[in-house]
Amino acid sequence: MMLGQTLGLGLALPALSTLGSGLLLHDPALAANAREGADYRVLQSQAPLESTDRIDVLGFFWFGCPHCYTLEPALKAWVAKLPADVAFRKVHVPWRDQLQQLYYTLEALNKLALIDRVFDAVHKDKVSLQNAQQMAEWMARQGVDAKSFQDAFDSFGVRTRMKRAAQLAEAYRLEGVPAIGVAGKYLTAPSMAGSNQQALAVVDELLAIERRNRRSAKS
Repeated sequence: MMLGQTLGLGLALPALSTLGSGLLLHDPALAANAREGADYRVLQSQAPLESTDRIDVLGFFWFGCPHCYTLEPALKAWVAKLPADVAFRKVHVPWRDQLQQLYYTLEALNKLALIDRVFDAVHKDKVSLQNAQQMAEWMARQGVDAKSFQDAFDSFGVRTRMKRAAQLAEAYRLEGVPAIGVAGKYLTAPSMAGSNQQALAVVDELLAIERRNRRSAKS
């Protein structure tokens, strides 16, 4: 993302640099003794939680972000192996275009399986998805009824999800994407950890810390 641009709620979102481009699965040993303030940061106040019985992990992204596109294969492989005590959810950040609205329309229509196609359309095929008409036409080519898409796109439910995403981005004091929030307490990113694989390994370490804290609180 361009330096100096802002999110919908006025939250600055500079570009994250030095992102790793490798797509190999992470090695947990890479993140041994992850450094607070370098590999991750602790939030000053608790962010809202989406789950009360599991550990929240939020994957902040933007369809237009090339680094998010690069991270996606490794992230999907990592999410597929998460244990039952972790609740992962993608959060599309607000931006100048309507891609956030497209994402939450897909979510409302139970069409999140199309995420990879959207990423490919934007970054590989260079399809223009800058407005509702272009999106509806593209969605029709993916087998989604145009009226159903438009109704969901303009719905109160989608607007509510967009507002919630903006609130989460602000609560995590997000400065760029991709980034990963953990338990409403921690934030890491490939730019902080050094690579895509390292960021996922840092998340694993933060999950282990959160599990220990929860066990201690119960004892």
